[in-house]
Amino acid sequence: MSRYFLALAAIAMAAAAPAKPPREESPAPRDILASVGSGNSDEELQRAIAAAAAHPLGSSENPIRTAGPEGTRAYIARLRCGDGSSPRVGAEREGGVGGYGSVLALYPIDCGASAPGKVDLRVDIYHEENAETRAPAGFRIDR
Repeated sequence: MSRYFLALAAIAMAAAAPAKPPREESPAPRDILASVGSGNSDEELQRAIAAAAAHPLGSSENPIRTAGPEGTRAYIARLRCGDGSSPRVGAEREGGVGGYGSVLALYPIDCGASAPGKVDLRVDIYHEENAETRAPAGFRIDR
């Protein structure tokens, strides 16, 4: 019985102990928090798009810009090989950092004997405002 009362007394003392004041500053650095939402300006994005255009569409330097994973799936669903067939799409994997500074998704695309054969296309899913309408070399896009 005395253990029971000791346990109750300990719980009561812990509940009555003053709470520690909240931290005055978040553990995240202020400069990181200040930059949230700042993104790139439209001008910077246009310069990056112009620089990327010097490289093949679907490369690291000029990835296919899509609006998230759903945009990527929609784009790849419209992609056609040189003979008009749908390509076989391999498993997505990490594709490095691309020309826009984002982590890319790499998709192995296989058209078999049809052009362009086997290629790795890199996709940047962080372009919510973009619905790519161009096709990489050797492919076409169904509308």
